[in-house]
Amino acid sequence: MAAKSTAAPVTALFLDIGGVMLTNGWDRRAREGAAKKFNLNLDELNDRHRMTFDTYETGKLSLDDYLKKSVFYEPRPFTIEEFRSFMFDQSVAYTEMIDLVKELKAKYGLKIAVVNNEGRELNEHRIRTFKLNEFVDFFISSCFVHFRKPDVDIWKIALDIAQVPCSEVVYIDDRNMFVQVAEGLGLRGITHNYKNVDQTRQRLAEMGLTL
Repeated sequence: MAAKSTAAPVTALFLDIGGVMLTNGWDRRAREGAAKKFNLNLDELNDRHRMTFDTYETGKLSLDDYLKKSVFYEPRPFTIEEFRSFMFDQSVAYTEMIDLVKELKAKYGLKIAVVNNEGRELNEHRIRTFKLNEFVDFFISSCFVHFRKPDVDIWKIALDIAQVPCSEVVYIDDRNMFVQVAEGLGLRGITHNYKNVDQTRQRLAEMGLTL
């Protein structure tokens, strides 16, 4: 007879957005698409992106300021509004994962928190467009708290707000390093592959969250 698990019950899920519930907001692939559509030098775009995007994600630059530094540092035959619209249009929902989170919340009464790195305008657009606030209880986003993963304080704030023991939290992210940092704080971690939701579903079932 198998030994009964002594692990604490899971009472909260902390999740990333990009790569878990939605596509990434503004990643290398999206920038490649922008360079092609708007006839930009991709190397220059990526260099300027690297020098400014962290500051945008920590809420210290507006999206327009980021774009002025990374794209509109010289005259362009298109507007900042056109470029912003292109950026926003890159987001697509991973509906199977969203549905899984909703079902688990409904069945187990879980607290659901987002812990993510994202700039304010992109973050708010994605929350609003995909109605994430209808099932996520709170958002610990880098643009709101002014520091980014892998800074451990971003998970500590989530734990403080959730008011649940770290042993009762499962953290789901598509980046293994971030999962490892969370595990170092005592959370249980799952490295998610958006192409294999069933694997994440199985891992959650092993932790007691079955559907």
